[in-house]
Amino acid sequence: MRVRDALAAARAAGLARLDAQRLLSHHLARPREWLIAHDDESLADDTAAAFAADVQRRAAGVPLAYLVGEREFHGLALAVSPAVLVPRPETEGLVDWALEHAAPGATVVDLGTGSGAIALALAHARPDLRVTATDASTEALAVARANAQRLALAVEFVEGDWWGPLAGRRFDLAVSNPPYIAGDDGHLAALVHEPRRALTPEGDGLAALRALVAGAAAHLTAGGWLLMEHGFDQAPAVQALLHAARFQAVETRRDLAGLPRCTGGRAPG
Repeated sequence: MRVRDALAAARAAGLARLDAQRLLSHHLARPREWLIAHDDESLADDTAAAFAADVQRRAAGVPLAYLVGEREFHGLALAVSPAVLVPRPETEGLVDWALEHAAPGATVVDLGTGSGAIALALAHARPDLRVTATDASTEALAVARANAQRLALAVEFVEGDWWGPLAGRRFDLAVSNPPYIAGDDGHLAALVHEPRRALTPEGDGLAALRALVAGAAAHLTAGGWLLMEHGFDQAPAVQALLHAARFQAVETRRDLAGLPRCTGGRAPG
């Protein structure tokens, strides 16, 4: 089988052109440009078979990032696995917003770090920040720690649920992309290959957001910021939580699609 035949078979199986090229590039350890210039090159039988198997997995909905083992986020190549949520471009807006509020040398915590995407992006953009990241999943923290080590970025990782492992500690800035999809949301069916606990807290989808706001008073410095990602229709509910907790300067930011995606505010004091 030649390169062009393998790509044609992938397209016939329903893969987008870019997905097919990236997947074959991964199997050949060659850049996409090489595929275009060498589309008459023959594939080894074992490579063709492995590629065909991954084409079927991708067609069945397995995220491309899991198949190639990495995802780009905020300029960083992050290793990912089914133990963590695949980082989304929308979350880059949360990082950018956090950088606006991060004073020199600020203490920052990323709550529910998953692959480490937010924490590592902050540490990479601002080496002066003192960044801590938490996650309740041992497997997710292993992925995050490996990313930090490979990228040579200084982040402290602590295992535990939200604010739980941070007793007695306060931070100038807290960020989080928590699970926020309602447990009965039909979109979950299309996300079955990603860890459910990273997608939904079940119920109305607000449980993790409530926990983040409720614990903030004991863990933010006076005037410290709490910035959270949420569903496109949850901004009013998240704003109400922050106002009830007496947060100031409450604001919602929109994502690249123009949807309300992140809400935050400044702790009293």
